[in-house]
Amino acid sequence: MLASERGKGYGKRAQRLLVEYLFAHTRVNRVEASTEVANVAEQKALEGAGSVREGVVRGACFRGGAWRDMVMYSILRAEVMAEV
Repeated sequence: MLASERGKGYGKRAQRLLVEYLFAHTRVNRVEASTEVANVAEQKALEGAGSVREGVVRGACFRGGAWRDMVMYSILRAEVMAEV
Protein backbone atom coordinates (compact mmCIF):
# COMPACT_ATOMS: atom_id res chain seq x y z
CA MET A 1 0.00 0.00 0.00
CA LEU A 2 1.23 3.50 -0.76
CA ALA A 3 2.76 5.15 2.29
CA SER A 4 0.34 8.06 1.96
CA GLU A 5 -2.63 5.66 2.24
CA ARG A 6 -1.43 3.71 5.27
CA GLY A 7 -3.24 4.08 8.56
CA LYS A 8 -6.60 4.93 6.98
CA GLY A 9 -8.23 1.57 7.74
CA TYR A 10 -8.29 0.26 4.16
CA GLY A 11 -6.41 -2.93 5.05
CA LYS A 12 -8.63 -3.64 8.03
CA ARG A 13 -11.77 -3.08 5.94
CA ALA A 14 -10.51 -5.24 3.07
CA GLN A 15 -9.67 -8.09 5.44
CA ARG A 16 -13.07 -7.90 7.08
CA LEU A 17 -14.89 -7.88 3.74
CA LEU A 18 -12.92 -10.93 2.60
CA VAL A 19 -13.79 -12.82 5.79
CA GLU A 20 -17.48 -11.93 5.49
CA TYR A 21 -17.48 -13.00 1.84
CA LEU A 22 -15.83 -16.35 2.61
CA PHE A 23 -18.31 -17.12 5.39
CA ALA A 24 -21.27 -16.07 3.25
CA HIS A 25 -20.27 -18.06 0.16
CA THR A 26 -18.37 -21.11 1.42
CA ARG A 27 -18.60 -23.67 4.19
CA VAL A 28 -15.32 -22.52 5.73
CA ASN A 29 -15.47 -22.33 9.52
CA ARG A 30 -12.12 -20.66 10.20
CA VAL A 31 -9.97 -18.10 8.41
CA GLU A 32 -6.32 -17.87 9.43
CA ALA A 33 -3.75 -15.16 8.84
CA SER A 34 -0.18 -14.71 9.93
CA THR A 35 2.32 -11.89 9.84
CA GLU A 36 5.86 -11.32 11.01
CA VAL A 37 6.26 -10.37 14.66
CA ALA A 38 7.79 -7.03 13.64
CA ASN A 39 4.80 -6.07 11.46
CA VAL A 40 2.81 -4.28 14.15
CA ALA A 41 0.66 -2.36 11.65
CA GLU A 42 -0.64 -5.60 10.13
CA GLN A 43 -1.29 -7.04 13.57
CA LYS A 44 -3.43 -3.99 14.40
CA ALA A 45 -5.31 -4.37 11.11
CA LEU A 46 -6.02 -8.05 11.74
CA GLU A 47 -7.24 -7.34 15.26
CA GLY A 48 -9.34 -4.43 14.02
CA ALA A 49 -10.96 -6.75 11.47
CA GLY A 50 -11.98 -9.09 14.28
CA SER A 51 -9.22 -11.69 14.19
CA VAL A 52 -7.95 -13.13 17.45
CA ARG A 53 -4.23 -13.43 18.16
CA GLU A 54 -3.48 -17.08 18.87
CA GLY A 55 0.24 -16.88 19.48
CA VAL A 56 3.71 -16.80 18.01
CA VAL A 57 4.93 -19.49 15.63
CA ARG A 58 8.68 -19.51 16.06
CA GLY A 59 10.96 -19.69 13.04
CA ALA A 60 8.05 -20.16 10.64
CA CYS A 61 9.13 -17.88 7.79
CA PHE A 62 12.43 -17.63 5.92
CA ARG A 63 12.91 -14.18 4.39
CA GLY A 64 15.93 -12.01 3.75
CA GLY A 65 18.34 -14.77 4.67
CA ALA A 66 16.92 -15.37 8.15
CA TRP A 67 14.23 -17.38 9.88
CA ARG A 68 11.57 -15.17 11.39
CA ASP A 69 8.83 -15.63 13.95
CA MET A 70 5.22 -15.18 12.86
CA VAL A 71 2.09 -14.19 14.77
CA MET A 72 -0.93 -16.39 14.03
CA TYR A 73 -4.47 -14.98 13.96
CA SER A 74 -7.85 -16.53 13.26
CA ILE A 75 -11.52 -15.67 13.09
CA LEU A 76 -14.38 -18.16 13.29
CA ARG A 77 -17.67 -18.25 11.44
CA ALA A 78 -19.68 -18.03 14.67
CA GLU A 79 -17.86 -14.83 15.67
CA VAL A 80 -18.75 -13.08 12.43
CA MET A 81 -22.27 -14.44 12.09
CA ALA A 82 -23.10 -13.34 15.66
CA GLU A 83 -22.46 -9.75 14.57
CA VAL A 84 -24.64 -9.88 11.46
